Amino acid sequence: MPVPREGIYGLLAEFNTPADLVNATEAAYAAGYRRMDAFSPYPVEEAATAMGWTSKQDRVSLVCLMGGILGGLAMFNLETWVSVFAYPLNIGGRPLYSWVAFIIPAYEWTILWAGLSAAFGMLALNGLPSPYHPLFNAPNFRQGASVDKFFLCLEATDPKFVPADSRVFLEAQHPVSIVEVEY
Repeated sequence: MPVPREGIYGLLAEFNTPADLVNATEAAYAAGYRRMDAFSPYPVEEAATAMGWTSKQDRVSLVCLMGGILGGLAMFNLETWVSVFAYPLNIGGRPLYSWVAFIIPAYEWTILWAGLSAAFGMLALNGLPSPYHPLFNAPNFRQGASVDKFFLCLEATDPKFVPADSRVFLEAQHPVSIVEVEY
């Protein structure tokens, strides 16, 4: 990750409507900004699309799939090891390796591990828990982002970010206010 410049986290622009946010986000993406984030009190799918995010970038699904596969294989291998090698019991002349009986517990572990890996993977990929974020210091962000305001943050780690030029660009989008956010 690039090193931030001069202790600046980025520029935060405040908008009154989701349409203004989406228009500003589309303009920023078209201008070449890639390290940006949009904040709103409810999901605005158009803003995510305008930032270039697609469902193909969903890594939680992959984490969930890997967790399910590992869980199923772990339980199946555990049952095989216990029944065949560690504690073999000859009950009624049945074979020690009775794989059909192993399917139900392995299926249960597949579901358990997939669910847990999806939950913890989502938290990890979202960077949560995050007790501190530089945007918490911006005026109106704490109350506005969860109630009725829409924000676009151009991050200083973006290669195109130059504080003066980025401010001029954001002013052209007609926000309510622009705040320089520091770490």
